[in-house]
Amino acid sequence: MANTADFTNVMKDMMGNFPMDMKPMEDMFKSATAFNEKLTGVALEAAGNSAEISNKWTKDTLDKLTAVSKAKEDPADYAKAFGEFASAYAEASAEHLAAYAEVAKKAQKDTVELVMAAGKDLTDEANAAVKKATSEVATATKKAAK
Repeated sequence: MANTADFTNVMKDMMGNFPMDMKPMEDMFKSATAFNEKLTGVALEAAGNSAEISNKWTKDTLDKLTAVSKAKEDPADYAKAFGEFASAYAEASAEHLAAYAEVAKKAQKDTVELVMAAGKDLTDEANAAVKKATSEVATATKKAAK
């Protein structure tokens, strides 16, 4: 039976010969998770608000249907009750759809603000990294020139 060689020490030695600063990767990971947390918060808030609107709309509709479902003495009263229900439902629909639009507008605004802030942070980090690299290259050049 063939034994597989243990390359753990070989890999450790090889990676030790190529030192890397993992701080930028850690910072990037932290930034990405913070951004995702905020973005998820926006989505969950919008979903919660939408669920509340849906729940209210359903309750309002069921309350209005109660009046339609009650027994009436005159057949014309059924038509009148249904007409009132249809009118009230159309009005409520407009109000609830406007509420959905407000939720969507707020979610969009919050998302754009998050993306803009993330872009600004990324630009600031990139500028700092370029300045640092430029400084290091200038220092190394001066040392090499001596």
